[in-house]
Amino acid sequence: MYSYNKCSCPECNEQALSTFDENLDLTDENGWCLKHHPNPEEITRNIFTYIKEHDKIIGLSACGMEFKDISFAGKKFYGCNFQGCSFSNVHASKIRCRMCILDGTTFSDCDFLESNIQFSSFAGSKFVHVLFTGSDLVHINFNGITSYQSSFDDSDLYNTRFIKAALINTSLRNCNLKKAVFYESVRENVSFKLSNTREALVDRNKGGLMGDIDTDFSDDKSKSGVSL
Repeated sequence: MYSYNKCSCPECNEQALSTFDENLDLTDENGWCLKHHPNPEEITRNIFTYIKEHDKIIGLSACGMEFKDISFAGKKFYGCNFQGCSFSNVHASKIRCRMCILDGTTFSDCDFLESNIQFSSFAGSKFVHVLFTGSDLVHINFNGITSYQSSFDDSDLYNTRFIKAALINTSLRNCNLKKAVFYESVRENVSFKLSNTREALVDRNKGGLMGDIDTDFSDDKSKSGVSL
């Protein structure tokens, strides 16, 4: 896992960015958040270079950074921290993530096609025009996310949580939804066509399991626009 270091600024409670030695290897030294870093251009450049030059990235902290018009395709991330980041037009197909934190992050016009992401958290993040099509998204925390015009089609969402998520014009077609949790979620114009919706957990007051598609989701059709 990444080192949990607070920013060296005494008044700041934000997490620090990773630090590097002269060979551009990660160190465990205390660092600074992006706002208080004495040389933000240099640390930004170092993090970009480190990701570019490594296929396997372990324990990197890049909180609050902006990633735009770059490729993460095929990269492997283990125990990395991207909280509060911004990803725009990032190509990240076939990436592999384990135990990574991306809470409160904004994604726009990105693709994670055929990726394998497990035991990671995207809580409170925002997705606009994002493609996860054909991915393994197992044991993921999508609680409180907002998703606009995005696709999770043909993906394995086993034991993944969408509690209090807002899914708008979003597609979850042909997905494995076994033990996927949608408690208190808002769903507008969402398609679950060909997905095993009866295996999902939708309503605490109905024992959890979506026993019958027509009754469990049809009640929401008039107000949520769910398409089955």
